[in-house]
Amino acid sequence: MAARIYTDKDADLRWLKGKTCAVIGFGAQGRAHALNLRDSGIKVIVGLYPGSKSRAHARRSGLVVFGTAEAAQRGDIIFLALSDTQMPAIYAEQIAPNLRSGRTLLFAHGFAIHYSTIVPPKDVDVVMVAPKGLGPMVRREFLRGRGAPALIAVHQNPSRRARQKALAWAKGIGCTRAGVLETTFRDETETDLFGEQAVLCGGTSALIRAGFETLVDAGYPPELAYFECLHELKFIVDLIHEEGISGMRGLISDTAKWGELTVARKIIDQTVQKHMRLALREIRSGKFAQEFIREMNTGRARYATLLREAEKHPIEKVGARLRGLMSWRMKTKNH
Repeated sequence: MAARIYTDKDADLRWLKGKTCAVIGFGAQGRAHALNLRDSGIKVIVGLYPGSKSRAHARRSGLVVFGTAEAAQRGDIIFLALSDTQMPAIYAEQIAPNLRSGRTLLFAHGFAIHYSTIVPPKDVDVVMVAPKGLGPMVRREFLRGRGAPALIAVHQNPSRRARQKALAWAKGIGCTRAGVLETTFRDETETDLFGEQAVLCGGTSALIRAGFETLVDAGYPPELAYFECLHELKFIVDLIHEEGISGMRGLISDTAKWGELTVARKIIDQTVQKHMRLALREIRSGKFAQEFIREMNTGRARYATLLREAEKHPIEKVGARLRGLMSWRMKTKNH
């Protein structure tokens, strides 16, 4: 059964009118949500701790900034634009004591609610608006008159108006222009973690490194291996993003098509899917979350070691040198 897609006509900004939307945090998502809501005519305040460097950035953007606790106290809808690791402590110390009955807690990811690192009181609405794009993309698409697609979910609904508020927020940040799907906190969390681990971050980077190592071990120059296994990936991903997999296939050479159709299944085979299913089981059982939370709370030694090891891979040194030769990259990045 296909999921329902909500668009602009299904959402009404009046559910946010007359309310104060408190954005706690001003990182990539917090900034995008705050500015897009502001530009949609919604009253927005930002909550940041006193020494935050983001205070100056938020004020330069024309936003009113308060301390985290005061922003939570003033907000009718409180958006926790914080990382999964920061969120529980900030919520417990500064948000929860200032939560009043009838308020709304809003999240951009379901982790904290699904894995109960945050347990809100029963008399507040708890909703999620999760754009399917990084913060800069959410802002950029909004300014172009378009939008990033998003997911919404309702976890608690004592007001009986939680869905309307979530859709209004999605409209305020531009997401209903592209389409919004309704899901659950559980499904968003589990599919998001799986996508990151198996395909988008973990799977893709592992595939790149494996291809690079295979070519270098066979005697090919590492620069050539970098271009073939990493640099050109962007072109293919852009085609897939714009046209889908079949659309991409229609735009590449017959040689590339034949290789994709005949060789890919020998590499990404049933063994890979077996490991994917195991990763998904550990996400769904809570094992991954438990291990992650324990690592974050006990010094992060293994986390730091794994990062150091990954950063020492030869592809990083080769890539840094080659990217440094592409002076146009910096000019594009700065505009």
